[in-house]
Amino acid sequence: MRGSVECGWGWGHCAPSPLLLWTLLLFAAPFGLLGEKTRQLLEFDSTNVSDTAAKPPGRPYPPYSLADFSWNNITDSLDPATLSATFQGHPMNDPTRTFANGSLAFRVQAFSRSSRPAQPPRLLHTADTCQLEVALVGASPRGNRSLFGLEVATLGQGPDCPSMQEQHSIDDEYAPAVFQLDQLLWGSLPLGFAQWRPVAYSQKPGGRESALPCQASPLHPALAYSLPQSPIVRAFFGSQNNFCAFNLTFGASTGPGYWDQHYLSWSMLLGVGFPPVDGLSPLVLGIMAVALGAPGLMLLGGGLVLLLHHKKYSEYQSIN
Repeated sequence: MRGSVECGWGWGHCAPSPLLLWTLLLFAAPFGLLGEKTRQLLEFDSTNVSDTAAKPPGRPYPPYSLADFSWNNITDSLDPATLSATFQGHPMNDPTRTFANGSLAFRVQAFSRSSRPAQPPRLLHTADTCQLEVALVGASPRGNRSLFGLEVATLGQGPDCPSMQEQHSIDDEYAPAVFQLDQLLWGSLPLGFAQWRPVAYSQKPGGRESALPCQASPLHPALAYSLPQSPIVRAFFGSQNNFCAFNLTFGASTGPGYWDQHYLSWSMLLGVGFPPVDGLSPLVLGIMAVALGAPGLMLLGGGLVLLLHHKKYSEYQSIN
């Protein structure tokens, strides 16, 4: 899929309100996320692939063109209370009935305060951010070990692509067994960011047992003529833009996968300015305090024992 990561980079540090972000997302999504900018849902057959790092991760099937999807009426899922809405669709022409009981959904949500979602990977969000969640549910895979992927296209920062960074941590309380955070940064200040954990989930709610690895390819420039011209992009950023693209693939040929329950979900955080910075969780801080404090307590206890032992013998008076 070619998706548009366009969550207000043009504002710089003058971040719009959550309601404005949400409104812009709703207007942009049919044209940017679901219309002219979104092109394909990718599927690969990983049956005979033993190398989990192989690129591509298997034999590609013909991609699904999302321009040929029929999408729901947005008013059916509009929720002003949570500042969220869901765009749900399926192919208009589906001769093999792979989407007879399935759909592809994009849920967008803005936030009014700092917090974390209830479901993993529980990325820290602020009032200057919004979340995009992609969910593939109920569609019949074309192979026994099908892997799915997204092709994401985004605006470049001048002639260059955004920088992609990996951050590593010892803390996995909010996303069990995931110690990495990936992010795109637009500019050195930066003007905007996209942030995600390299994990997707094959069950709802997600957890360690249903976690799928998410691999991102390096960013590369994309030719403008190969991408559709979105009126939303032209309205906010002008007609002369440089685009960059990268691929996301979910899962591996071994372990859990979409084939388990015909479910796949992945989410990213979008925002303006600096991305939220995760501190160590209270659980990890407590473990570190115990781990670092235990040796000190043992030394203190040992010292007290020796001191009392020495005092006991110093009070003993020998008989001449």
